Amino acid sequence: MIRVGIIGATGYAGAELVRLLAGHPDICLTVLTSRQYAGVKFDKVYPSMAGMTDQTCVALDIDRVCKKADLFFLALPHKIPMELAPQFIARSKKIIDLSADFRFSDVKRYESCYQPHSAQELLKSSVYGLSEVYFNQIRNAVLIGNPGCYPTSVLLPLIPLLKSKTIHLNTIIADAKSGVSGAGRSLSLTAHFCEVNESFKAYKVASHRHAPEMEEILSREAGTDVHLTFVPHLVPMTRGMLTTIYADLARNVRTEDIRDCIGTFYSGCPFVRILPEDSMPDTRNVRGSNFCDIGCKIDLPNQRLIVISAIDNLVKGAAGQAVQNMNIMLGLDETKGLMNIPMSL
Repeated sequence: MIRVGIIGATGYAGAELVRLLAGHPDICLTVLTSRQYAGVKFDKVYPSMAGMTDQTCVALDIDRVCKKADLFFLALPHKIPMELAPQFIARSKKIIDLSADFRFSDVKRYESCYQPHSAQELLKSSVYGLSEVYFNQIRNAVLIGNPGCYPTSVLLPLIPLLKSKTIHLNTIIADAKSGVSGAGRSLSLTAHFCEVNESFKAYKVASHRHAPEMEEILSREAGTDVHLTFVPHLVPMTRGMLTTIYADLARNVRTEDIRDCIGTFYSGCPFVRILPEDSMPDTRNVRGSNFCDIGCKIDLPNQRLIVISAIDNLVKGAAGQAVQNMNIMLGLDETKGLMNIPMSL
């Protein structure tokens, strides 16, 4: 059994990690840290985990926790992981960071939308953990920057289209909707029930911090600068993310050609599902799972492609992809612990 620890286990992403790893056949969860709930049994914080784990949350002491695990997930707010990761790596531990601290290779781009980076030397060796695209790099990685939820939902459909030169790069618009859990578990007025119930709104229009993350990866894959218009929305549901992408076609293709392009690129990738032409993604059909469903349609009169993706923002958009990356890093079957059937009701 491989010993694994979760630093920040009681936030939403951390709790999803516990849920997924508690049923993993090759993993032993040996460390769950929590600043707020140190000394409290995890199933008292999340009663749904009763009988699934007997772990008690502990305060973070790096020397102590490093004696108990070999790989750590950092499920913490931005800035804290950049302070902790060098200390874990110096002790020969593998790290999967769910914050944005190690998602960028361009430190200036990171600092333009977050804060000064105190572990810049690690950006050279960190691997962007988009599992289906960077599988080979992830296998040999010590430090993974786990992608954001919005970037996962945008990049998976777009990368095959960029590589096949199917769309005009200066015409990409991504319109995304997320459940409220994407805001995290910390108290916030914008995530208050009375603020989100019976409401649907756009926020951080053309200024969301995930846009630079997406543009860096899209530019890397296209081999030239790529910019997109990104508009996120908050939907009054707990979990789920639906992203609709629009782009002008660069050549004459049929909808079935688009499906074949994306399907071929992700051939052998168990968590990317390309839907038939008469079907479009629905967040209900990926809820609680690590799947990304992708559908597409060509607006013929305007020669414009419409691609739609659906993921669970807490699973494929966070903890599930992190577990998938762990499996790849450890040489395990990437589906282990992740073949949950989506909760369609």
